[in-house]
Amino acid sequence: MASDKITTFTDGNFDTDVLQAATPVLVDFWAEWCGPCRALAPTMDALAGDYDGRVLIGKLNVDENPGITVKYMVRGIPTVMLFKGGEVVDQIVGVADKAEFQKVLDKHL
Repeated sequence: MASDKITTFTDGNFDTDVLQAATPVLVDFWAEWCGPCRALAPTMDALAGDYDGRVLIGKLNVDENPGITVKYMVRGIPTVMLFKGGEVVDQIVGVADKAEFQKVLDKHL
């Protein structure tokens, strides 16, 4: 991952880092072999810089973390979910542009 502002989420840290977070958390469900997921990475990096301190942005590898992937019924990737107060408040499935993500984030800030 290119940005040091992108957090890595796992089955092990998800409850603490996402569900109990003080700020909204944007989670990118992805996999190494997924071309559209790789295409979305620069957008996630840019958002992590733009929203630093206001929104925690990170990635969860679906192949390495099946527990959370199944719990949130992620069937297609990339799937990006916005969590606030431990609940999913919005999601985007597939590749979207930065402006689309900004709309979603700004609506919940």
